[in-house]
Amino acid sequence: MAHRDTAPYASQNHHEVQMLVQSLEAHKGKKSKAGGFSVKKSTFPVAGTNRTVDSWKMNDWDYKKLNLPTYARGLFTYKTLDGKTEIAVRGYDKFFNHGEVRKTEWRNVEKLTRGPYELSVKENGCIIFIAGLDDDTLLVCSKHSTGTRGDVELSHAVAGERWVEKHLATVGKTKADLARKLREMNATLVAELCDDSFEEHVLAYTPEQAGLYVHGLNLNLPEFATYPGHLVDKFADEWGMKKVMYVMEDDIHKVREFLDKVAETGNYNGRDTEGFVIRCQAKETEDAPFVDWFFKYKFEEPYLMYRQWRECTRAIIAGKPPKYKKHSAITKEYLDFARRQFIEQPGLAKQYNLNHGIIKLRDDFLKARGTTGADIIRQEMENGEGDAKDVSRNIVIVPVATIGCGKTTIGLALVKLFGWGHFQNDNVKTKKGRPQVFADTISSLLITNPVVTADRNNHQKRERDQIINDVSRTVPDARFVAMNYVHDRANYDNIRKATRDRVLARGDNHQTIQAGSKGQDEIIEIMEGFMHRFQPVDPQDEHFDLIIDIDPTVESRENLEVVIEQLHNNYPGLFKDQDMPTDADMDAAIDWAMNDYKPDFKIDLSRSGNNRNQPPNQGQSQWPPNGNKKQKQNNQEPFAKKQPKMEYFSVRLNTQRINSILDATFRDQKPEVSRMFRTLQQSRRIQNEFHVTLMHRASAPQNQAYWDKLIHLHDGCMHQTESKGSKSWEPEIGKCHVHLERIVWDDRIMCFVVRLDGSATIHVEAEGGTGTEHIQFETVNPVAHVTVGTANQTIKPKESNDLLQRWLNAGSGPETGIQEVVVKGHVNLEGSCRGVLQRQGY
Repeated sequence: MAHRDTAPYASQNHHEVQMLVQSLEAHKGKKSKAGGFSVKKSTFPVAGTNRTVDSWKMNDWDYKKLNLPTYARGLFTYKTLDGKTEIAVRGYDKFFNHGEVRKTEWRNVEKLTRGPYELSVKENGCIIFIAGLDDDTLLVCSKHSTGTRGDVELSHAVAGERWVEKHLATVGKTKADLARKLREMNATLVAELCDDSFEEHVLAYTPEQAGLYVHGLNLNLPEFATYPGHLVDKFADEWGMKKVMYVMEDDIHKVREFLDKVAETGNYNGRDTEGFVIRCQAKETEDAPFVDWFFKYKFEEPYLMYRQWRECTRAIIAGKPPKYKKHSAITKEYLDFARRQFIEQPGLAKQYNLNHGIIKLRDDFLKARGTTGADIIRQEMENGEGDAKDVSRNIVIVPVATIGCGKTTIGLALVKLFGWGHFQNDNVKTKKGRPQVFADTISSLLITNPVVTADRNNHQKRERDQIINDVSRTVPDARFVAMNYVHDRANYDNIRKATRDRVLARGDNHQTIQAGSKGQDEIIEIMEGFMHRFQPVDPQDEHFDLIIDIDPTVESRENLEVVIEQLHNNYPGLFKDQDMPTDADMDAAIDWAMNDYKPDFKIDLSRSGNNRNQPPNQGQSQWPPNGNKKQKQNNQEPFAKKQPKMEYFSVRLNTQRINSILDATFRDQKPEVSRMFRTLQQSRRIQNEFHVTLMHRASAPQNQAYWDKLIHLHDGCMHQTESKGSKSWEPEIGKCHVHLERIVWDDRIMCFVVRLDGSATIHVEAEGGTGTEHIQFETVNPVAHVTVGTANQTIKPKESNDLLQRWLNAGSGPETGIQEVVVKGHVNLEGSCRGVLQRQGY
């Protein structure tokens, strides 16, 4: 787009904008019909004024349809002071991956586009729109919200506005100045908010790197028109904001060569990326004019196959069975070749784990076979082994949840919308072999349903392995999708509140938990047991074709849209013969699932329950289910549940914060320094959560007084939560500051060396009454540390102690095989001290 040396400009045609708004209004909440689309309108107040703006949003799947009134993703309109309707904010047109629609197929890209081509690496944050109203008010929005409605105190838009103020202060300008300039340009500034102190993403940003990265200036018009990159950079410099990184190419064939090359590693300029956004100009037909146009390049086949080979190779080196379902025949052949190479070339496996020889091993295999990756993919398609886009049946949705997350609500809503299958584990009427009966029923439903939801919590890995293994025996080509309600332990308090509110509000309208008939404490204790046993999904060790991460604290309606959107993006073949739902359709489906659906029969998991899939007096329920099997039915006291034993005490740290610090520490290191970290990162051997161990139960006999104090403190905090109407088995017993000093590692294990600063007060019996005693949080390990990760699953995290002992005795360097780096800055994190109970396999 460098052929445009002057900034594009066009004023708004108020009649055209009014017609656009009328067309959007006409489709607001519209019911489904072939070729139709649905629009959601939301009205937001403009902070500091008595004015409002309207946000217009379409469902993601509607943007592939022809003749929409606009293709903008992120569109706000308002009334000017003289009563005219204007576009206030205008985002990019929805753009698609190469090959996703006909226009992005390479042959059409080569024929119907022209350069220069801007290939930009997306910054890892959230999109922010900035525009000016006619009263010099600066409007700062996220994609569909101004962040000023309801009880939101710190939204993306609010955080974005704070950064605008910071950037403008560096160049001596005001928000009113920026508002006037953008309105004069009739443009919306598009930026990426990257700030780890507000919200962390995959890539880390130091305080110096944080801010608003400007990557677009769009004209506020119904049709898409945007500034070229060099003028966007100039604007960012003038207003004190940050610039994005992009590559310029004039030849589309060189563009493709560049993208294919980067896709081999998924890494550009030292950072992992999923692909690029390509900005250019395109025309609809040979005779049509050129207009601004974007498409994206996500790294797919054969590169996903190459990545699968890489992960499977690492698995066999680690002595683990490789797990794969795609490209099965060729992957098996490749792994046989790799095993032979490792035998013939001693040391090759070790080098592979250090990220040396990965591409060469793959190329040697392809050369020996006399083929290319593209040839393999083409042959698979000819043999009917297409990728996920062609899948139209045999999909099993596996919720990963605890009680009250909304998994049944979404499962039933999918039944209402698409007529898919749904089966609840609670409907299994036999006592013996329940898991197998559950899996067999799911397999049977796949005969007549393209998708089936396997509705149970599946909150432990063994349950997920069981359903995948048992269904795969009878349906070998089944694909499993995890509907993953993310349970970050740092967010447990919010999850508890959200799930308890739902369960207690719905009373007895639930198949397992009858909150209307049972005491609140008893219900909460059951729910707490599920949260205590929850095991997060590990993408490396679990055989899911797709993992859809959703938030257990938000409403099911929001999560339903995420699930449908992800399924549509990954398995478009599922939806070829049916219309996609509108907002009104999804609203109605959730309403039906929550209000009209009633469970056929109910199961009582409480201590006093006396049925399980049977009428009263025919069976005795036990909690936990593996309790005393000799208990007599209907004539004994209820089974009293024992609290699990304490396993260890620790200081939990924020997972995203630690990952950000690791990324920032190793980002600019030399390859020989960052090699171990990159190996752990790419082989997914970095811990899912981080903590400093204070004491393990195995050390209690040698430190009995300290152990007893921690137990006393834990029990007191648990009783406090119980007295407040809830009960937490792993309550917070105090806060502790953790100072990160350095990172130490060898070729087996990596850890932080830390210092602790925290204490608590416990109440003890003393002469004349109750006294208090001060307890300092400290570790019984020789060196306080946080394990980062291990090279393979046979290495236990406790080896950190051995590493640090050698480091203390001999130091780091080539002679010892130990390396270390200092954590820059005074990094002092606040941790949560908690006891961790033994995990029980209920």
